[in-house]
Amino acid sequence: MHVQGTAFGESERNQTSPGCIQTTQTSRKSRFGSEMAPLLSLLCILCLAGPVLSQDMPYEEYIAQIQACPQECNCPRNFPHAVYCENKGLKSIPKIPPHTWYLYLQNNLIEALSADALRNATQVRWLNLNRNKITSEGVEEGALNAMSHLVHLYMDDNLLSSVPSPLPASLEHLRLARNRISKIPAGVFLGLEKLNLLDLQGNKLLDDVVTEVSLKGLNNLVQINLAKNQLSSMPLGLPPTTTQLFLDGNNIEKIPASYFKGLPKVAFLRLNHNKLGSNGVPKNVFNVSSILDLQLSHNQLTEVPLIPSGLEHLHLDHNKITSVSGSNVCPVSVDAVDDGVNESVPRLRYLRLDGNEIKPPIPRDVILCFRLLRSIVI
Repeated sequence: MHVQGTAFGESERNQTSPGCIQTTQTSRKSRFGSEMAPLLSLLCILCLAGPVLSQDMPYEEYIAQIQACPQECNCPRNFPHAVYCENKGLKSIPKIPPHTWYLYLQNNLIEALSADALRNATQVRWLNLNRNKITSEGVEEGALNAMSHLVHLYMDDNLLSSVPSPLPASLEHLRLARNRISKIPAGVFLGLEKLNLLDLQGNKLLDDVVTEVSLKGLNNLVQINLAKNQLSSMPLGLPPTTTQLFLDGNNIEKIPASYFKGLPKVAFLRLNHNKLGSNGVPKNVFNVSSILDLQLSHNQLTEVPLIPSGLEHLHLDHNKITSVSGSNVCPVSVDAVDDGVNESVPRLRYLRLDGNEIKPPIPRDVILCFRLLRSIVI
């Protein structure tokens, strides 16, 4: 701007030979232009930065959102859809700004969820209420269901005794770990067609609670975590879409022979820290082509179960296994496994056997069967 101002002044002086008055006027224009330049530049910067700062939020909404930020919370101007109220010692939910998408209320002392407190939270996509003191009695009916855009709901480490109901149909992830849940209301999952992750680990669920009736409606579930509950048998009623099933830390003693026929997509199965003995594990029960990762650590197995051809990772550590042989565990005849890497070669790559009564070396026929093995822990 300074160079342009000088050129403009010189040009005016060259055009007027008497030039006294004209030169003064030109000089004033030049100074005016120089003084306005920083203001114009700032205005341009604000205009360009506006959409970035407000996440393409309309200006009126942006101003309303920032002005409505609760005193107890932090509302970043460069992330105006988020409201951070964690670690504030809050006993109740403050009034939520109207255009909030991400609401963080974890690590507080909140005891209740009222419809009035969440009245403005209809646009919230992500709600984190972990580590509060919320009870089932404190969750007002309809308070969560009114949040029609809610996708992720986190309520780990609270005092819930039942799965909250009703829940919004938009929900995809529901995390309720480490509560006191002993009840799943019938029909609570009906209409939740988008729910693909359900975390109920660390609760007080019994066999008669986890049933086909209580789980009805989970038509697109991918992952269910029922670890560290009080189950003594494999849960019934799981949807056929289940891909990840976590049952660690229960009291399960046996698996029905045809259990996985109803779970054709299960790929990750964890049954660590249960009471499974070899008598309770039918020989072919894991012969499911979809299983990739099988964890049976810290049980009471005395034999290695038949390993399916597609399995890639197998954890059998800390059992009571005394021996392993290829003739017993190989899914195909050892003689049928050729030297090339093709469909006939079992896919096992990782095998953990430490904490048993097996002494090295691993028998040669096991190595010949599982030619893709890269790691054996014994």
